[in-house]
Amino acid sequence: MIELSQKIADLDWNLIRDSMHQKGYAVIEQLLTESECKDIINLYQQEELYRKTVVMARYRFGLGEYKYFNYPLPSIIDNLRKGVYPYLAPIANEWFSALKLNKMFPMEHSELINECKANGQHEATVLILRYSEGGFNTLHQDLYGEVFFPLQMVLCLNKPEEDYTGGEFVITQQVPRAQSKAIVLKPKQGDALIFTTNFKPERGSKGYYRVNMKHGVSEVKTGIRHTLGIIFHDALS
Repeated sequence: MIELSQKIADLDWNLIRDSMHQKGYAVIEQLLTESECKDIINLYQQEELYRKTVVMARYRFGLGEYKYFNYPLPSIIDNLRKGVYPYLAPIANEWFSALKLNKMFPMEHSELINECKANGQHEATVLILRYSEGGFNTLHQDLYGEVFFPLQMVLCLNKPEEDYTGGEFVITQQVPRAQSKAIVLKPKQGDALIFTTNFKPERGSKGYYRVNMKHGVSEVKTGIRHTLGIIFHDALS
């Protein structure tokens, strides 16, 4: 079996970069095996791994539950986070440069985490989400503090149409002075979806402008849906 680090290195990152620039998201098919997906789902019941559990209905975030992992992260999740980040940092820097934002992201994930710590952001933000019948997630953005990385990743852990129905991943784009555009995606088990945390640059007649984006999950009609969310910055303590 190909090691995860090698699988990440072998991805067509030029194609992913182009998709991020054009759409604000990119789909990576079969980044995880079925066995790896099941192993991550099995972590859900190991309460000692988590720092916080959120019942979404209490905060009007939707209907479902998610749990934030504590440090140290399980090895496969840590490898995903650290392995993917160096390929995304150049994209993030291109975006900030296009929008003339005075920020450059480091090439190593550990350096980003050090920036978070210096800003009082010490808490892990990687989370596992679980929706059962009727579950959904309202449109939102994952920022958690002043230091934030503009890209994030979600991995589908169950088989759509077999383990659950409904539960599509929804992204909205808000173009200035225009109506929002909705994008509906149906990733398969093991697929990774990389998308913008809160905005992307768009070229206009007078240069680049900011397109704000949010994401959520449509209602799960039947079954149970688990996903792994990988946010690259940490949260305020």
